[in-house]
Amino acid sequence: MSETNWYVLGAIGVLTVCSLLTRAGYMVFGDYLPLPEGLRRALRYAPAAALTGIIVPEVLPWQFGTLPTLDVKAVAALVAVALYWKTRNGLLVIVGGMVAYWLLRPWWPF
Repeated sequence: MSETNWYVLGAIGVLTVCSLLTRAGYMVFGDYLPLPEGLRRALRYAPAAALTGIIVPEVLPWQFGTLPTLDVKAVAALVAVALYWKTRNGLLVIVGGMVAYWLLRPWWPF
C-alpha cells in the first residue's frame, strides 16, 4: 500500500478511537465524573442547536456576499412552522411541510 493509503487508514483509526472514547466514556465513567449543573442545563439545548445548524443552511441557501433567497423550501418551512403553532402535532408538521413543498415546487417561479 502507498504512503497515502496508510495515512488515510491511520486517520480513520485515530478518529474511530476518539469517537468511541468520547461517546462511550461518559456511559462508563459518568457516575464517577458528574457534570456540573450549569453544563447539564446547557446541554439541553444541544439537539435544537444541531437541528438548526442542519436545517437553516438547507432552507435558506446563500452565497458569501449575497442575501439568502426565498425559495420553495423556505415557504414550505413557514407552512410547517404555522402548522406547529396551530396544532402542536409533530406528525402533522412533517406531513404538512412536505405536502406544501410538493404542491408548490412545480409552480414556483424561480
